[in-house]
Amino acid sequence: MHNFLQLLIGGMSLGAVYALLALGFVVVFKAGGVVNFAHPALLMVGAYFISRFSVGYDVPFPVAVLVGVAIAVAIALLVERLLVRQVAGHAILAVSIMTIGVDVLVQTEVTRRIGIDVLPMGDPWGSDVVDVAGVTVPQTRLIALAVSVVIITGFLAWFRLSNWGVAMRATAEDPITASLMGIRRSRVSAVSWLIAGALAAIAGLFVTVFPSPGLEPATAAVALRAFPAAIIGGLDSVGGAVIGGLVVGVTEALAQGYAEDLSTLGTGFHTVMPYLVMVLVLLVRPTGLFGTRELHRV
Repeated sequence: MHNFLQLLIGGMSLGAVYALLALGFVVVFKAGGVVNFAHPALLMVGAYFISRFSVGYDVPFPVAVLVGVAIAVAIALLVERLLVRQVAGHAILAVSIMTIGVDVLVQTEVTRRIGIDVLPMGDPWGSDVVDVAGVTVPQTRLIALAVSVVIITGFLAWFRLSNWGVAMRATAEDPITASLMGIRRSRVSAVSWLIAGALAAIAGLFVTVFPSPGLEPATAAVALRAFPAAIIGGLDSVGGAVIGGLVVGVTEALAQGYAEDLSTLGTGFHTVMPYLVMVLVLLVRPTGLFGTRELHRV
């Protein structure tokens, strides 16, 4: 039972990080209908500069985090301004495909800089663990869960109550009418990419601290496992991104924790669990658990 509770708590903290990444996918999609496949690159950039400034330049950790987030945001805005905005008016599908190229280019450069090293993040938590009622959980997992809850709660409140949230919902519902009502779609798109960059950098921090050894080229695969979380919840649902992230995180943690019982399915089966859950959900509900159903008149 203790093992199950430990895996459940670890899965929820991992799921909360996935939820941050899934929110990044969702806000960009809601703002402009673009599936941002460059999200893994933003995660890598944010984590890379947090590590470099914290460890390489001996900058205080909170300052290094702010710098990493700022650089990820700046790159996200550059992609939106210089590439997405130029093509979005002609072909949305082409923009989504273009972000794949951006992801490859940015990740190639980050991977070249990392080389064969595994970069530590210089975080103050280290490998400390917390023991509660016999359940041992890494302190970094609890910090990740707490920070994610605060960020997600604040974002949901801002999304529901702010003028920007109203503008995004209006743009997602009917972009032409929203433009006629004076909503600047370009500004909504820019803010959504800004948010996506910040969320990716913060998530990048928490997927590279203990029990992870640090930042390495394979870290980008974490963001790809967050994509099924966005699909499971519904690519146009902010609340669905949170639920999808938790579902993916918990199922992955349980599959990894009970790997011996699932040995007949092969080594590393937990890495495909997010995609298996996604397929099963889409078979039942093609738009995701909370996605908007499209009505087609015959």
